[in-house]
Amino acid sequence: MPVHIMGDKNFDDVPSTKNKSLKINLNENIYGTFAEIGAGQETVRNFFRVGGASGTIAKTMSAYDKDFSDSIYGMEEDKRYVTESRLQKMLDHETRLIEDRILRQKHPNKLFFTFANTVATIDFAKKYKGHGWVGIKYQVKPDEGYNKIILHVRFKENHAQLQQNTLGVLGVNLIYGAYYYNYDASKVLKSLYDHIDKDQIEIDTVNFSGPRFKNVDNRLLSLQLVKNGFTEAVMFAPNGKNVLPASILYKKNVLGLRGSFRPVTNVNMDIYKKSLELFLKENKVKREKTQVIFEITLSNLRSEGEINEEDFLDRAKLLCTLGHTVMISNFQEYYKVVEYFSKYTKERMGLAMGVNNLVDIFDQKYYRHLSGGILEAFGKLFFKDLRVYLYPYKDPETGEVITSENLRVHPRMKELYKFFKNNGRVVDIENYDAEVLGIFSREVLAMIAHGEDGWEDKLPESTAKMIKEQNLFQRDYKKPENAGLEYRID
Repeated sequence: MPVHIMGDKNFDDVPSTKNKSLKINLNENIYGTFAEIGAGQETVRNFFRVGGASGTIAKTMSAYDKDFSDSIYGMEEDKRYVTESRLQKMLDHETRLIEDRILRQKHPNKLFFTFANTVATIDFAKKYKGHGWVGIKYQVKPDEGYNKIILHVRFKENHAQLQQNTLGVLGVNLIYGAYYYNYDASKVLKSLYDHIDKDQIEIDTVNFSGPRFKNVDNRLLSLQLVKNGFTEAVMFAPNGKNVLPASILYKKNVLGLRGSFRPVTNVNMDIYKKSLELFLKENKVKREKTQVIFEITLSNLRSEGEINEEDFLDRAKLLCTLGHTVMISNFQEYYKVVEYFSKYTKERMGLAMGVNNLVDIFDQKYYRHLSGGILEAFGKLFFKDLRVYLYPYKDPETGEVITSENLRVHPRMKELYKFFKNNGRVVDIENYDAEVLGIFSREVLAMIAHGEDGWEDKLPESTAKMIKEQNLFQRDYKKPENAGLEYRID
């Protein structure tokens, strides 16, 4: 009779790494290959140590030599080895070998798997801490298709041996979660940090696929990475799929636009177009090497209480449908956004924002946790000649248009503001569309939720059509507590 693993929903206590490995080994049906490159065979070592591994491990290997690795898995077009493409080839190749060499007629109940990783640990000079791809391709039922779980990790520890040990624990967690928590992808995700601290390793990209995860939305799992503090930010490409931040930002000029985008409006699009025009006029900024990022912070997502994951997905879908790259981050302060971009690129950077955003930046209360206060924050924010492209605000009561010339900051911040303004760090967007200045996403949202007419004209045509066809933003509407103060790129 076929055997399959549905998961242990009643297993409340977190088992040790040793017990996880042993439970896998003692299951007579779980059987597969370990292919680990770059940090030693740290995952499979845990299974060897606990005993009973002969019934679990078909083969374990490390194709360290590049030529030898290429002869097995083929050469990558970009000549790199620590890539998702390499990991996928490893998973598919080793799984084919198991299928070819183990007869189903003789082993009808076997659940085949391939675990693989390709990583680069910290370099000798300790300048680059390293990163890697980790994944598993596996069966939960002998007569069912294969599932895949793919992760990208960044090491945080400062010693290669520590990184290796952490990778080994992560690998055990992945294999155990794949088999025993497959009824809940979120459970699998959280279990990856069993016996691992968040300051040891970062997971910044995940993708679940296969029959067990056919209803899983990887974008929502990515949001959970940020919510749970497993990573600082995740990104989605215009096709709506998860994408590795490094692949998007590497050696690019970056223009960032922050907002809640609930929903994205014509004023958002005007800010995007006009700020990009200014950014492309900067020295050494070429369009083909420029990346625009629409960022949604968790602080904005929490503006109305707990994060509504469906609501988040609505925002991301609308922006991606318009052809934009979306980043979800844990960053409250702008300087942290700049620091994050700086991890991947040394090229030019710009931020587009509304007047009230800039006023907030000059509020000292946001920097009390820094030993250097606001000066330390501004040193991080405005380094490398960063520009702020400022979109004006039209006072709905007086009709006054506020720009960098007449905005008001706290009296103690006036001289600091003048310094950055006079040094060209704040650039006004002057050719704005005056007809869209009075559009506020919070008001559009209320109109949609209350079934009022006329909101369609305030949004891009395709966005309005998608909202109507999919009934977006029509549930659980609450007026933001700070609605009277808000004028963001929202």
